[in-house]
Amino acid sequence: MPGPGRGPGAHGRPMQKPKNTKKTIFRLVRYLASYKLLFVFVFISILISSGASVASSYFLQPVLNDYIIPMIGQKSPDLSGFIRLLSMMFCIFVAGAIAGWVNSRIMLHISSKTLYKIRTELFEHLEKLPLRYFDAHTHGELMSRFTNDIDTIRDMLSQAVPQLFSSTLTVVACFVMMLRLSPALTLLVIITVFAMIAVTGIVGKYSAKAFREQQAAIGKVNGYIEELIEGQKVVKVFCREEASKAEFDTLNDKLCAAGTKANTLANILGPLMNNMGHISYALTAIAGVMLIIRGKMDLGRIASFLEYSRSFKNPITQMAQMFNGILNALAGAERVFAVIDEQPEVDDGYVTLVNANILSDGTITESFLPTGQWAWKHPHHDGSITYVPLKGEVQFENVTFGYEKEKTVLHEITMTAQPGQKIALVGSTGSGKTTITNLINRFYDASTDYEGGSKIRFDGININKIKKADLRRSLGMVLQDTHLFTGSVADNIRFGKLDASLTEIEAAAKLANADYFIRHLHQGYDTVITGDGESLSQGQRQLLAIARAAVANPPVLILDEATSSIDTRTEALIAKGMDSLMQGRTVFVIAHRLSTVRNADKIVVLEHGRIIESGSHDELIAQKGRYYQLYTGSFAAS
Repeated sequence: MPGPGRGPGAHGRPMQKPKNTKKTIFRLVRYLASYKLLFVFVFISILISSGASVASSYFLQPVLNDYIIPMIGQKSPDLSGFIRLLSMMFCIFVAGAIAGWVNSRIMLHISSKTLYKIRTELFEHLEKLPLRYFDAHTHGELMSRFTNDIDTIRDMLSQAVPQLFSSTLTVVACFVMMLRLSPALTLLVIITVFAMIAVTGIVGKYSAKAFREQQAAIGKVNGYIEELIEGQKVVKVFCREEASKAEFDTLNDKLCAAGTKANTLANILGPLMNNMGHISYALTAIAGVMLIIRGKMDLGRIASFLEYSRSFKNPITQMAQMFNGILNALAGAERVFAVIDEQPEVDDGYVTLVNANILSDGTITESFLPTGQWAWKHPHHDGSITYVPLKGEVQFENVTFGYEKEKTVLHEITMTAQPGQKIALVGSTGSGKTTITNLINRFYDASTDYEGGSKIRFDGININKIKKADLRRSLGMVLQDTHLFTGSVADNIRFGKLDASLTEIEAAAKLANADYFIRHLHQGYDTVITGDGESLSQGQRQLLAIARAAVANPPVLILDEATSSIDTRTEALIAKGMDSLMQGRTVFVIAHRLSTVRNADKIVVLEHGRIIESGSHDELIAQKGRYYQLYTGSFAAS
């Protein structure tokens, strides 16, 4: 039952119900278990606060019957007893106010600490989830777990639950006191309360439907605004401002109509409840007067009863809204826990990457200090350990893979990248180029379910045996869609190697040809980047991403359209620096601009997830096959 002037759920949102209320409550209780002692103080505070509220109404009877009425007409009344009673009432009010403050303060502390734990656990678990999970969920959906859902839990813990408990105590205490004062008038109050609940339930039913329609309309308007803001250049290029405004007006009109209907119904509840409450109060007062006239009640008792009836009905009209808010919060908590319960990224690897001393005779020993040399530490079942030097050889053996079992993306891919080789992956969109790189760094694992099995070896070691963190430390990756973090330019480059010195950062920037533009920023390497680098051009952002990979100094590089947003002149300058970066490293390059892969040691042509051609640029041109068509077509188009 909504409260006055509010929608069917907390904050005017349509009420959502958890799928498993009992399980969610028990899980929240486990988070709250460490605050058992504080909850004892909360319980005591609520008892004192509610008791003070109930006691204040009871004092009306002796105030009227024992002091005010007897003193009417007296010239020199004795006020000492009256003053003592008022002093007692004042102390009770003060105690109730202090108890209410203590209750709010403790619950604020408990809710803040609990949400801190939940938020931390949620974020830490997100960092453990596989890439597959993020591909299946939108950023907005995941962000809402940290914002909307966490907010509803906070409101429930700090406000709704204590208020619901306090209201329940108040209602029970008032009901007992009303029965004690007058069972007949109590029956009348109960009848009017049930009438109020029935009427409010009918209005609330239509209000909930109207709010759902309003939320749907809000979603459409917000989605349209977001699209228009992101696509503002397209709108202006094609002169679609007026058409866009007309479509927005249509959506906005629907939102206005839905919002008017929803809030009209919601706003009816306030006056409706108030007026029904006034009618109930008037009927109770009239019945009480009739009892006084018949000599069955006195004025003080009627006054106390009327105050109790008001205190009895007001919490009831609010408890339904609190209950809806709790259900919303439990639904939000259930969504948060669903993320926390997601299966984390499985890592069964046991081969690790360690600092190594590699002697001239080939002997390898592990070093606990940085040496600039690396080796794979490979424990065996018999307890022995072998060390394999990190070279960067990558082998694909009959790799078949699909993101979904029903849809195979790669078919029997077999190829070898020798240490220091530059391998170019070319082909039309959707041919499987990026999927190959996703398998190299184990964003996804090659399936062994297909006939013949699928194996990817790194320096002769099955990558499924290598711990993912160690494998990825040996890889550098530059994606087509760059992402920069809020922080200085130096910090963004240092993301590739957190302990990199400023000298290393500048060297990496020079290698990526980013040093020149960085030094012309208003604060050079200390320039703060915000909004994913919106103040930089796309080309400059990619230069920083290349510098980030360069500072990591990995033996294997994966460049996924790394120069797609850089002009030809800058690309030529980068190529010179990249040649130095690639020296002695295995490099996988994905490029649609085929002129950038002419100097690759091997060009692999993919089509529908299969390798259809492989060889050097000259060899493939001589074959006049698919690569020849792509290469000559690209030049013809230009």
